[in-house]
Amino acid sequence: MPKIDEYELEVLSAFEKGQLKSVATKAELAKFKAAARATAIKDRRVNIRLSSGDLNDIQVRALEEGVPYQTLIASVLHKYVTGRLAERPGPVTSANRKGATKRRATSGR
Repeated sequence: MPKIDEYELEVLSAFEKGQLKSVATKAELAKFKAAARATAIKDRRVNIRLSSGDLNDIQVRALEEGVPYQTLIASVLHKYVTGRLAERPGPVTSANRKGATKRRATSGR
């Protein structure tokens, strides 16, 4: 187990003494519970192929979010199919976009 620093020891001690209080609202807690229920029901298995770069990026993002990468993938897919995935501008440059278009046009698909 990795070593924990002084601040982490302080937080752990406060938690164990019951000194921490939730700052989440009832609405936020309900939202989190609903999301947990929706993603916890997993009755099918799916295998997909991803580029190494995409998988690495997903794993990094999952680490940042503090969740396993497969859970992150399932969550993103769930949000997409339920219409709750909002697209936001990303770091795609015009040069990247042109390359992607060229690859699609020449891939035969």
